[in-house]
Amino acid sequence: MEYSNGFPRKRDVSLQELSKRLDEFAKVKGWDQYHSPRNLLLALVGELSEILQWKGEVAKGLPNWSSDDKEHLEEELSDVLLYLVHLADVCGLDLGQAALTKIVKNAHKYPVTSTNYTNNSTYN
Repeated sequence: MEYSNGFPRKRDVSLQELSKRLDEFAKVKGWDQYHSPRNLLLALVGELSEILQWKGEVAKGLPNWSSDDKEHLEEELSDVLLYLVHLADVCGLDLGQAALTKIVKNAHKYPVTSTNYTNNSTYN
């Protein structure tokens, strides 16, 4: 992995890579014993609740947020992603494949019709 100023350079990252890195990190720290599905789910839910619960409605792009607030949200969203990937791994699920399958199921469940298709190919 290439680093710049101690941080990984921007590149595409697979869910498998995240899963492997999380597993290694949890083992090194001795945290596996705490990573039950229930505990991971509770941690996942708590991460964003703390930031957004008192904000009310938030505009797309967060135009009224400071760069520090955006960075904080970015960090918490990253935690959520990592918890989610780890939860799927602990449960023995292939999250990437499940997400692709879910997209196909949703396309069949919610077909595009003239009543729900507007705004230059944006789904409602």
